[in-house]
Amino acid sequence: MEANTQDSRVLDLQPVEQKQLATQQAGAIAAQSPMGMMLAAMSHGASLEQVEKMMDLQDRWERKEAEKAYNTAFAAFKAEAVRIVKARKVTDGPLRGKEYAELHDVVDAVTPALSRHGLSASWKLTRDEKDWLEVTCTIKHVGGHSESVSMGGPPDAGGAKNALQARASTKSYLERYTLKAVCGVAEGGDDTDGNSPQATVPMELLSAARSAAMGGWAALAAHIKSLSPTDRAALEPESYSLKKAAKAADEKGAAQ
Repeated sequence: MEANTQDSRVLDLQPVEQKQLATQQAGAIAAQSPMGMMLAAMSHGASLEQVEKMMDLQDRWERKEAEKAYNTAFAAFKAEAVRIVKARKVTDGPLRGKEYAELHDVVDAVTPALSRHGLSASWKLTRDEKDWLEVTCTIKHVGGHSESVSMGGPPDAGGAKNALQARASTKSYLERYTLKAVCGVAEGGDDTDGNSPQATVPMELLSAARSAAMGGWAALAAHIKSLSPTDRAALEPESYSLKKAAKAADEKGAAQ
């Protein structure tokens, strides 16, 4: 009989101990946070369905807070006005004499500033096919939020590259441009502050691209695919006008 009485006392104490534990946990967490409110609800006998809703609210609240922390850190990173040095000069071809930044130049420029604000960048090969590669660059914040940019292109078959070198060249090119895009940085001369781009594209390169555009989308795409990453980058200031010309050529052909 005495043993039954002791068991009864233990059973009677368990709910009280659980409530005290929930109350102690709630005190260690912000009282107005969803988790704090959830623990408080548990201590007052909330149902499983109610607790699940509170957990979902906690998850959404944490994601929003992580996004806010990312935005604050990224704004601080941008305020540093990172400068990318063009350390490589083209020695031959239509772009001879022009300077550009290689992948390591961009990495060296942005990494210290990113790290100072709890940010880091990484790449993933998100498509790896025979005729197409896609690279995704992601910036992550220590708070958990991340932002990504993806870009794809065919293997760079220009020059005397073998198949492996062609893929490596395109991968490096895509890593460089996705990193610049997700960080929102540019090499000197990359943008024109909203003004019309200056005629910096070599005429030989531009003329060939315009001729291809007159044959429509397919002809323009085939021409661009045959170019090296360096030449494709040089054509970027004229990409809009080239696409517009190719579209017009296709529409004209369809109307005939």
